[in-house]
Amino acid sequence: MNDLDFQLSRNTFGRLVLTTCDGQIYENIVPVRAFPISAPGAGLALVDEEGHERAWIDSLSTLESVAGSEARALIEAALAEREFMPSILRLNRVSTFATPSTWEVSTDRGETSFVLKGEEDIRALNASSLLITGSDGVQYRIFDITALDKHSRRLLDRFL
Repeated sequence: MNDLDFQLSRNTFGRLVLTTCDGQIYENIVPVRAFPISAPGAGLALVDEEGHERAWIDSLSTLESVAGSEARALIEAALAEREFMPSILRLNRVSTFATPSTWEVSTDRGETSFVLKGEEDIRALNASSLLITGSDGVQYRIFDITALDKHSRRLLDRFL
């Protein structure tokens, strides 16, 4: 199914509704990125309640040029509701250099703290960025280790 084969809207509960070109209506549609970290704007599936893919979008920019900015805005709003990955800007304090440890950090969403269960919860995405998973399941991203201040890098080096 390509970008021209469907229409998107919201129902009275604010959930996405997909209407296909043959008149099929699917309620409670969820957009799912194929590559949320490495290529967030490319490859997106619209999935129904049972987890079946009902539409595929090659890229969000293509969707906007074909289906208009309203469809793109609906999808981006749904993605923002579903995805929550704060970026760590500074490590303020860690309770101990052994795990589990409590990290107090400044993020692009404000100040917070989380528990790092084990060093395996810190994963390198590439040479300069990390994905850190707290014990509550929230994932935090460090886009560029070299952009962190000296204090933050010193604390982080103890865990790498």
